[in-house]
Amino acid sequence: MELIYIVGVAIGLGMVVIGAAYGIGTFTAAAAQSIARQPSAAAQITGAVNLPLFLLEGVAILAEVFIFIVVLMR
Repeated sequence: MELIYIVGVAIGLGMVVIGAAYGIGTFTAAAAQSIARQPSAAAQITGAVNLPLFLLEGVAILAEVFIFIVVLMR
């Protein structure tokens, strides 16, 4: 029973990391395409992209912390 629990936690943690990586990659690719289309607006695009990227990374870190808390509480 303990092994199934650990495997479930590992799968959940992997899904969090993969989801965050996919989101960050997609968002960054869209920003790079926008800058390539309009180089004069690079500063505005970069400024608008930073906050959502930080928030997405923060959510991923919080999810990892919650998963580790669940493991430690068991």
